[in-house]
Amino acid sequence: MLGATPPPPAAVFQTARPAAVTISLRTAPGGRVIARLRSHTEFGSPLVLGVGARRGSWVGLISTALPNGRLGWTEAGALRFATARYAIRVDLSARGLVLEHGGLVVRRITVGIGGGTTPTPPGRYTVTDKLPGNRVYGCCILALSGHQPHPPAGWQGEARLAIHGGALAAVSAGCLHASTADLRFLMAQVPLGTPVTIHR
Repeated sequence: MLGATPPPPAAVFQTARPAAVTISLRTAPGGRVIARLRSHTEFGSPLVLGVGARRGSWVGLISTALPNGRLGWTEAGALRFATARYAIRVDLSARGLVLEHGGLVVRRITVGIGGGTTPTPPGRYTVTDKLPGNRVYGCCILALSGHQPHPPAGWQGEARLAIHGGALAAVSAGCLHASTADLRFLMAQVPLGTPVTIHR
């Protein structure tokens, strides 16, 4: 992304919401349209996107409509901006999740991660939805903007990443597992659009 302004630190991370019913995402500033987004996600949550970069009057957005690590560009005038003071950082090698607020650690959480053939993909994502769980996924689910590029054989449908319940010692299809107490804490504290950085 030559010429793009790097995103701000997580403590002053920006989020963006559509100012109109729909917005178009482009391959680059002024490039071709590759996605059109409505004001709500497919799960019914208000659409809150992460700002990944800026280039003049154009904004590069983190979106579920695009592959991991790829930004979709739209003009700043089509968006309403806000500051997200919370940030989530995940260290896969330590199986640890840290929730920060304004750069200060609020909670440290042990997590389960993906397995050898379905590893949790490192990258920069955002929290897109906070959903009720079920017998498979536990009490609650924090859906992320990322995708599992290597879903298990026979997987049906979209392979979205999430933070949900499950045995911490068990490997997942790429999602992060957390305890019920930790999930309920995250559900209560973490706003939509919160940046999630996952690294090895």
